Amino acid sequence: MKKFKISVSALALALLFGGTTGFIAPKNPVKKETKTAAVTTLEVDPAASTVGWTAKKVGGQHNGTVKLAKGSLQVNGKKLVGGNFVMDMTSITDVDITNEEFNKKLTGHLKSEDFFSVEKNPNSTFKITKVAPIANAKAGEPNYTVTGDLTIKGTTNPVTFPATVKTDGNSAEATAKIEVDRIKYDIKYRSSLLGTAADKIIDDTFVMDVKLVAGKSKTAKL
Repeated sequence: MKKFKISVSALALALLFGGTTGFIAPKNPVKKETKTAAVTTLEVDPAASTVGWTAKKVGGQHNGTVKLAKGSLQVNGKKLVGGNFVMDMTSITDVDITNEEFNKKLTGHLKSEDFFSVEKNPNSTFKITKVAPIANAKAGEPNYTVTGDLTIKGTTNPVTFPATVKTDGNSAEATAKIEVDRIKYDIKYRSSLLGTAADKIIDDTFVMDVKLVAGKSKTAKL
């Protein structure tokens, strides 16, 4: 019996102090390094970029331009990830009326309270909030679905539209047609919602044709 007790004690001591070969110490977890995505901000060139507008009415339409004040596009490699632009509403013009007097009259009306109220709201803005690539987009066709906040006449609403974007990471060009429901921006002049005579109605939706050309990159960290 004594021999058995001694053997057990010896085994216990061996395990505690000498049996290191049978004991595996826990390893410290290896920390994985995460790479921070590099986002390049490309500044929009207002002189090379354009914003056109088209508004339809019964029996015809008018179209014109608005100058861009500034903007930027954010890209990660060859992918669009964000952006914004500012429009100078005081620059709004009509390009289809050739009579100088009538053209000046329409332009003045567009700047008034009936439409864009440019004295109180000299700028309109757009800021991207979401970008989703379009799978299997063909060359020259829209390759992104863009969602963002459009502010006109001091009112902001979300809009979503397809866009065609080309970028090599150092420069970019983005084009899009944005349909705007003017009623959401309190532009109700001659709206069908106000009981306007049928032959006087102006469509409640107008279209913005946007082309942004950007470059002059600077790198930031997400």
